[in-house]
Amino acid sequence: MPRKLSSIAPDWWDYTTLDSEIIEAAARLTPESMLKLSRPGFRVAMYDTLEEFYLAEALEYISAWKQSTPDNPVGICGPIGPTEQLPLVARLVNELNLSLKSAHFWGMDEWFHDGREVPVTHPLSFERADRELCFNRIRPDLVMPGENLHFPKADTTAYRKSWEGVRCAVMQGGQGDVKHWAFNDPPRREGPYKDQPPVPAEYRQLATRVVDLHPLTIAQNARTSGGGNIALVPTRAISVGPVETWRGEKVSIWHAGMHDNPFGQRLTTWMIAKNIPDAAVPMSLLADHPNVQFNFYRGGIGTCDVEMH
Repeated sequence: MPRKLSSIAPDWWDYTTLDSEIIEAAARLTPESMLKLSRPGFRVAMYDTLEEFYLAEALEYISAWKQSTPDNPVGICGPIGPTEQLPLVARLVNELNLSLKSAHFWGMDEWFHDGREVPVTHPLSFERADRELCFNRIRPDLVMPGENLHFPKADTTAYRKSWEGVRCAVMQGGQGDVKHWAFNDPPRREGPYKDQPPVPAEYRQLATRVVDLHPLTIAQNARTSGGGNIALVPTRAISVGPVETWRGEKVSIWHAGMHDNPFGQRLTTWMIAKNIPDAAVPMSLLADHPNVQFNFYRGGIGTCDVEMH
């Protein structure tokens, strides 16, 4: 029997196509019950202040890069969204005199427009944000060489090859309204996926690629980065894939409460904890990854109570 249509975008899969029992169970979660959902392979952590939250996020960069040596290079894959940790990373590297000459960094994603990745001059360029907020602030005698900075391009060949021979200690990310990490959005409801989304094992075969963005993702990025100007936001992007994600020794997701909402934060926590992977909720596929940590700012978890505004 076909699943119900999305109440947001009927031509797409998304979390509104889930069974109502999953929706209702997630909405009932309190911060205390979310903490109790930790299990082997999945840890829930909470921070009481934003300062502690972003410092902990920045320290993941430092911990990963400290492991790197010329004969055993180590890197981290990081997001744009959140970005508050990036200036802290640069400051910590400089204060600790931490040489990054053998370390690596992978950007998670980039916008795609007019047949190519957007240039760094584009106001929404993720590479531009990474460089301006972090890498341009690291002392020249400490920063990694340019060839160790890997940003996804329309031709993904070089980016995909860069994962070979380098250990990714952490893939770090946020969660969008459509419950993605990077731009791993749910697929359109068409062709073989007309009645059911792809099974998790099939979705996990996706590598870095150009993707079509769910309408929710476009609207969210207009709200968070473009002052609400939807026309400014490209409708396609280049995204790191599950193939690369599963090469990361740890996947660390940071929920500050400014990207996804109270319900969304609860939904993916519930689905991963209860091993309910579903490609309509891409983040839930991390239920099958051996080492996932969800990090929450307690003040950003909110409630799912109905409030009229």
